[in-house]
Amino acid sequence: MKKKVEILSPAKNLMQGMAAINAGADAVYIGAPQFGARSNATNSVEDIAELVQYAHLFKAQVFVVMNTILYEHELDDCKKLIHELYAIKVDALIVQDMAIMEMDLPPIVIHASTQANNRDPKHVKFLADAGMKRVVLARELNLDQIKEISEASDVELEFFVSGALCVSFSGNCYMSIANGERSANRGSCAQNCRLPYNLVDGTGKTLIANSHLLSIKDLDLSDQLPNLIEAGVTSFKIEGRLKDIVYVKNNTSYLRKKLDAFLENNDTYQKASSGRTQYNFEAEMDRSFNRGYTDYFVNKRTEKIGSWESPKSQGQLIGKLIEVKANGYVIENSDKLNNGDGLYFVNENGEPDGAQVNVIVNNIVVPNFIKPIKLGTLIYRNSDASFNKLVEREDSAIRKIGVHLKFTETSNGFQLQAIDEDGHKSISSFTSEKEVAKNAESTIPNIKKNLAKTGNTPFVIDDITIEFSNNWFLPISKINEIRRVVLEQLIDIRVNEYHRKEFQITKTNHPYPVTKLDFTYNVSNHLAKAFYKRHGVTDIEKAFELQWEPGKSRVMVTKYCVKYELGKCARFQRKTMGEKVVEPLTLTHGENAYKLKFNCKPCEMEIWEKDAELELDEEENEAFQKKPNEVVDRFK
Repeated sequence: MKKKVEILSPAKNLMQGMAAINAGADAVYIGAPQFGARSNATNSVEDIAELVQYAHLFKAQVFVVMNTILYEHELDDCKKLIHELYAIKVDALIVQDMAIMEMDLPPIVIHASTQANNRDPKHVKFLADAGMKRVVLARELNLDQIKEISEASDVELEFFVSGALCVSFSGNCYMSIANGERSANRGSCAQNCRLPYNLVDGTGKTLIANSHLLSIKDLDLSDQLPNLIEAGVTSFKIEGRLKDIVYVKNNTSYLRKKLDAFLENNDTYQKASSGRTQYNFEAEMDRSFNRGYTDYFVNKRTEKIGSWESPKSQGQLIGKLIEVKANGYVIENSDKLNNGDGLYFVNENGEPDGAQVNVIVNNIVVPNFIKPIKLGTLIYRNSDASFNKLVEREDSAIRKIGVHLKFTETSNGFQLQAIDEDGHKSISSFTSEKEVAKNAESTIPNIKKNLAKTGNTPFVIDDITIEFSNNWFLPISKINEIRRVVLEQLIDIRVNEYHRKEFQITKTNHPYPVTKLDFTYNVSNHLAKAFYKRHGVTDIEKAFELQWEPGKSRVMVTKYCVKYELGKCARFQRKTMGEKVVEPLTLTHGENAYKLKFNCKPCEMEIWEKDAELELDEEENEAFQKKPNEVVDRFK
């Protein structure tokens, strides 16, 4: 049997979830009324139930995100909500807090959120042995690491391939709560990583001023799907539960086409859902919100990934500024632009800037406001008015399920049978006196023409067989009615015969890979603590949110490295780095200051609050950096 691979799309709400499915998603993930890591993307149980019905029609799945950490007073409400979600036939829950594994749950499938520290084979195998059916891998893993995890366990692996990147290890960012009591692990990230910072060295000298030093580009692994499949990934996830419907439809459509091209005539893998989509637009990733694209670390550390100019959308490159006129600009490839488009560029002060196109006259782009721009400046379009209008239309992506119709006569009338592409069958008949057509011309072509009219149903007729013993005459109204009944029945049959996978979590006691947990394991209630205790953990630190000491905490660990972005990494850029920077380096934003610590062996950067006392591992780093290149390369 072929292995299924899926496109997994975000759903901010019911409408966007249905739009994602229409655009070709094999599964969608959506927030519940509570406990999701996007507090601005919650949905009622009633809306989720409607999405489930629609998704299951196409054999697509619906996963509900419940990936915040839970406080004691929320445990009962969380359990109650899970039972409600099971009752409406949700396919799986995506969770971070291990308290859920301790609850009295219905047999619902559980996935481990990327917030659950899914970065190494032992941890992932532990979760699989505990009953997790899928693990959402950490974004910063490379192909070799993914393959190693895949070989250690047969659990399903999900990986982000598109959208915004969290600069921190997922689930381990505490900048937001340290700055203003808004916990990212509670769904209220303040996005401190997108703020402008000054970079100050150990002598007090400002190396860089007012730059978005923690903001990184967006992810695009659309060309890596075959490599990821080979490494063991079977679900390709699009980030973006807060994005608009154009982003969701465009990115889903683009990845759908990419994956379908790989699956065509493939003997090993197949699409995970039913139906096929007709697109009335040409999907292009750079027409969605983006800060420029990177493959992050999937191919190891290969290039700079910062988006320091601005955390806002850069969009699609149009061309260089050729000439400035009194009323507008002459821009390369201006024929690509439309009235109402948004333009992005870096102004003469080196700052991100923009304008809106009012009109284009004789190849002159007339903006809403003339701004000074240097000749040769690259001009991007970060809002495509015509494209957005097209994609927003309901008919821009139409998904249909293939059906074969067979129309035959019975002893006392006629019967229509519909068999869809998955083998589901619907039959309806009506009694009628048989009357031979007065006209000698065959009635079959006209009957086929009317049977093929599926209208707004989710079906498309691939083939029609008519078996008559004579040239029977039939009223068009009868043909239309039996076709309508058969297809309506088929909708109900598909939904009712949908097979939801179930799994009953049972308590296990296999040992956790370590016996001591620090605050990054986000243990915030007695059930999560009991879970780890039963699996052999003896020392459990409270979650950051329950013990934060202002000014002295480590608020982030990341594979992203400011020194590497500066070209000052002694490990990989020794030959070109020139003079070393004087550490410790500090990031400042207003009254807030953060010290940077660089750990070269695991190739990680830590961010600490200003009053923290750092132990800089300079000797260890220096020794590690001097190792032979072939040793260093293994840790890229």
